[in-house]
Amino acid sequence: MGGIWSEHKHFGKQIFILAKNELIKTYKGAVIGPLWAAVKPIFTLFVYWFAFAIGVRGGATRDELGDGTPYFIFLMVGIVPWFFMQDAILQGAKSIRTNSQFVTKVSFPVSTIMSYVILSKLFVHFFLTALMYIYLLISGYFPMWSNLEFFYYCPLMFFFFIALSWSTAPMCAFSRDFENMIVSFITGFFWLSGIIYNSYNVEFEWLRKIMYFNPINYFVNGYRKAFLTGAPLFDNTIETLIFFAEFAIIVFLGIFNFTRLRKRLPDVL
Repeated sequence: MGGIWSEHKHFGKQIFILAKNELIKTYKGAVIGPLWAAVKPIFTLFVYWFAFAIGVRGGATRDELGDGTPYFIFLMVGIVPWFFMQDAILQGAKSIRTNSQFVTKVSFPVSTIMSYVILSKLFVHFFLTALMYIYLLISGYFPMWSNLEFFYYCPLMFFFFIALSWSTAPMCAFSRDFENMIVSFITGFFWLSGIIYNSYNVEFEWLRKIMYFNPINYFVNGYRKAFLTGAPLFDNTIETLIFFAEFAIIVFLGIFNFTRLRKRLPDVL
């Protein structure tokens, strides 16, 4: 951990610059540039809303939170963090392979590659969250103290997926099969997480408890608590303890895998 921390400590300013350049590179050549970062998620949100609130019989009357919250708003608040998590999982895993030119430079801190790639996705997330919040205000959802919980869930989500990328990025650099497996599983993560439904309302109690082990649920439910229900930060002690236990495991495995594989990365790439 000391090596990773040291690299980040002395390379902080460069990480922000590289994250900005990564964002510019992603939308280079597009007429509206970075605005595509909002167009695609908004269109995707509309498609899911249309499918489940209009296309599915009875969908328009769905009340997932039990307080009369419109399904579109319920879905929007859950899918905005998902867009970030999806990009963090996929792009974080691909980051070393797609930036292999930095790996061959002896003086470049390789552990920062995942950080600046995921940080560039966080910039987009801030923009989408701001749009979401404006829509909530227009829709009559007044500011609550619980909105400040965003400043707990968002940084925690950012660091969680950086730690995850410490394992996935080196392994994807070694094997395209591992990368393809992540790409294949990402759709399953979406449907098995409480993004389009309330995971707390799952019919079977044993299944609800199992879903506590899905960290995506922790963040999706957290955003809904922050912006919709106003629930206290640590209202579900069991879910919180499970998440932080998983976080500790992810950090440990990430440090172990990255330290073990980083010296062999230049030869592989």
